[in-house]
Amino acid sequence: MYLFLRKFCVSHQPQRREKDCLNCGTIVQGHYCHVCGQENIVTHQNFGGLTKHFIYDIFHFDGKFFDTLKHLLFKPGLVAKEYVKGKRAKYLDPIRMYLFTSAVFFVFFFSVAQPDMRISSTPQPYLTNKQRLKLLEDLQKKTLVSGDSNVLKDIAVLKDTTRKVKREQVLSLPNEPIIHVYGSEKYRSVEEYDSIQSRLRQGAKDNWLKKKLVKKGIVLNSKYSGNAEGGLRKFWENFLHQLPYALFISLPFFALILKMLYSRRKSFYYSDHAIFTLYHYIFSFLILLVIFGVDGLRTWLNWSVFDWLLFSLIVFWFYYLYRSLLNFYEQNIKKTIGKFLLLNFLGFVTILLLSLIFLFLSIFQL
Repeated sequence: MYLFLRKFCVSHQPQRREKDCLNCGTIVQGHYCHVCGQENIVTHQNFGGLTKHFIYDIFHFDGKFFDTLKHLLFKPGLVAKEYVKGKRAKYLDPIRMYLFTSAVFFVFFFSVAQPDMRISSTPQPYLTNKQRLKLLEDLQKKTLVSGDSNVLKDIAVLKDTTRKVKREQVLSLPNEPIIHVYGSEKYRSVEEYDSIQSRLRQGAKDNWLKKKLVKKGIVLNSKYSGNAEGGLRKFWENFLHQLPYALFISLPFFALILKMLYSRRKSFYYSDHAIFTLYHYIFSFLILLVIFGVDGLRTWLNWSVFDWLLFSLIVFWFYYLYRSLLNFYEQNIKKTIGKFLLLNFLGFVTILLLSLIFLFLSIFQL
């Protein structure tokens, strides 16, 4: 079908009799300009010609996509290897293919990965001895910079070991926090925190980053007081929507790791490692789609065979990376295994650090 449409549509516009290129002015020797590559065809076209051009472009993309996909799935490392060597005509550009597959993946991911975070633990109704001692210590420090009468009352209540005390009975404490950030749960408001900080000596004051985190924690605890599940759900949604950016940013870091691991291979430039990385990420999106599909069937049918299938797909994912490294860089098995293990470790550390960064960004977006 694709070959038929290509043959039918490739000459949908008549060639110009004039030989000067309309784009750069070069005298054209054939059907295309040898300088800029523009086709030397009549500029005006009817609606039928426009439709043919549209159809050809779609199937031209699809044809390259499926050709690339076939080799990508069944010949690890081949597509990247041939693309680096200059054999690019039959393969879809890695950036275009990455954008397309990542878009398909995340559309599917966000349509099935509905954030579902429940609060299952129930807080203890009464403060434990350890909690009482900690609160008592904090409140005694608080009396040094605060004249709040409630603080003195709370100290007296906590010192009375003959009675059980609930958290809500401690008047100077804020509501049960949704998030614990550097002691932000100790303060009822940002104003109270600023007031206490202003009375401390210079060396005892919190630094800039800690102030930002504490104030954000106070705001969140106040905003989602009594609705911890809603706050956690919002945080989870924010974090999930940061994933496309985190993965995209990880691309140059993954390529840099490859550059360091194969630093003695002077024939490979950083861009070559980046092309290998792009095609590996494309494969990862595709296999993750399959994994999600199989996991959905496992949940629906509850067949144990899908557990083995999921395990096999994950093992194949790692094996595929090993085979890709072996075929692309053409080193012996021993060296490839060692670099494969290092790559996975360093890649995991990179993803972990990026996840922590985007975790903080998700908190500040609440």
